[in-house]
Amino acid sequence: MDAEFIDQLRMLEESHLQPTVRKDRDRLALILHESFMEIGASGRLHTLRDVLDHLPDEDTSLRTLEDFVAQMLSDDIALTTYTVARTDQSDERVHRSRRSSIWVRERDVWQLRFHQGTPI
Repeated sequence: MDAEFIDQLRMLEESHLQPTVRKDRDRLALILHESFMEIGASGRLHTLRDVLDHLPDEDTSLRTLEDFVAQMLSDDIALTTYTVARTDQSDERVHRSRRSSIWVRERDVWQLRFHQGTPI
């Protein structure tokens, strides 16, 4: 996998961590696959509809991506793993979670199909 492609996947991952994107239902709908599923830190399963309905109301804490790794699983499927450091706005504490995402390419567009976050 070339560096340019890894950078593209990292940019896609970072895009949906940005408060402006997280609060924009239309932009989220472009990034997330129609069959999107997420297993949240609570262990709860979230569908695309859940995310589009609730993520725009989530807090806008600063999130940064660390330790990014990307692997191709096939020509049109990629796995990314990384850590997110989220700075709590109320007390400045940093919370970290380990993340994994599966990206699929359909009609030359990469979309997030599956995501999981686990607190560390």
